[in-house]
Amino acid sequence: MLNQFRPIIRKFIDPVAERIAIPADYITLLGFLVACASATMYASGSLLNGGLLLALSGFIDVLDGAVARSRYTPTRFGGFLDSTLDRFSDGIIIIGITAGGFTGALTGMLALHSALMVSYVRARAESEGIGCSVGIAERAERLIILLAGSITGYIYGPWYMSAAIIVLILLGYFTVLQRIIYGWKKMKT
Repeated sequence: MLNQFRPIIRKFIDPVAERIAIPADYITLLGFLVACASATMYASGSLLNGGLLLALSGFIDVLDGAVARSRYTPTRFGGFLDSTLDRFSDGIIIIGITAGGFTGALTGMLALHSALMVSYVRARAESEGIGCSVGIAERAERLIILLAGSITGYIYGPWYMSAAIIVLILLGYFTVLQRIIYGWKKMKT
């Protein structure tokens, strides 16, 4: 859904990326470490610090691809590493939110499952030769929902984070359904 804004975002990110002399894979690793720090903050009960670090990890995630493109060195391994660490990041952040008591165990597990399934269905469709970046709740949207839950939860009360997790679950499974239908339509032709 937010993919339509990529050209606008690239106008701001690409000039920053051109000045960075660190290999993109190192930036990918840094983003994962920041996601782990975010999860630690959530687990310790800090919605604000968890949310701020979540936003930083999301920015770094956008930056690593821009650095790879600006250095003309996007590699298959870099894409694989980025995708893999994104899944680890998604999981550890949801685990941190759950461990911090901002959502129940069941909703935490469902949020983790739905996030992983969104990515799995896309990867499986792509293994069949079908580009499948469709759906209402891709990774960027999921991070924004968690960030919004963190900020509103910090200001108005932690139950807003639990509400954000429920929204994440519903939109995640809806996206899985969208992708399955899209894949079905592409494969039957």
